Amino acid sequence: MTGAALGPDALAQVFEGERARLLRLAHRVLGSRSDAEDAVQEAWLRLARQEPGSIDNLGAWLTTVVGRVCLDMLRSRRAAPGVPHDEWLAGLEVVADDAPTPEDDAVLADSVGLALLIVLETLRPDERLAFVLHDVFAVPFEQIGQIIGRSTDTTKMLASRARRKVRGTPQQTDRQQARAVVAAFVTAARTGDFDGLLRVLDPDVTLRSHTARGVLVKIGATAVATAAQRGTVFRGRPVLVNGEPGLVLWDANGRPRALMACTVVGERIVDMVSILDPARLEQIDLPEPPPAT
Repeated sequence: MTGAALGPDALAQVFEGERARLLRLAHRVLGSRSDAEDAVQEAWLRLARQEPGSIDNLGAWLTTVVGRVCLDMLRSRRAAPGVPHDEWLAGLEVVADDAPTPEDDAVLADSVGLALLIVLETLRPDERLAFVLHDVFAVPFEQIGQIIGRSTDTTKMLASRARRKVRGTPQQTDRQQARAVVAAFVTAARTGDFDGLLRVLDPDVTLRSHTARGVLVKIGATAVATAAQRGTVFRGRPVLVNGEPGLVLWDANGRPRALMACTVVGERIVDMVSILDPARLEQIDLPEPPPAT
């Protein structure tokens, strides 16, 4: 579709028709819904300043603009001095898992699973953009090359390099089964059932705990079970974190103390992310705590 024959009102209407696609694209690239909304809004502002007759293919033009805005945002994240590379934590989609609404399901459908998000964060911005645009949205390499300022052959190599890194990312099992596995883990942790913990943890499970002092990593079922075998007096509520089952814990005063999310493959947890840093927790939009009992 060209923009040549479109007036301002018609152009805005066409943009609204493209908004959902552009938002999905930006969300997949950036891993944060709020950042994705900012990227799409910037594309609209640029379109409003553009002469309609200068646009031959409006859909491709918008994809290019959103792609370039996303690339700039990814580069800014990495270049910001003194800013840790886990700013994506603030953009996690967390909804209560006791009664998700249709709106929650729509948001989570576009979310990037935590295991994949962690891998994407290790990619260079141009690798990440090339991989997502081509492998998820089937954007031609020639167009992606124009977005990132590389040749088509170089763009293919960037996507291939990213694909190799992503290939080992565990794929979440059926959500209902994953819920049951995580529920069993929580029960075993609360009761101090070490054997029960080992039954639901993959032998090579990885736990990444984001604390105020940095990221602490534990690998292996024994190490993770030992850390979890402490029980808790905090109030908990099942949640979905970017579509993966987890738990939020609050203290007696209603302050959030921990957010946990798990990637489940088969009948075992293969990857866990735990956020314990109070400053990080304050940045995340969490559901309300359950009533005190």
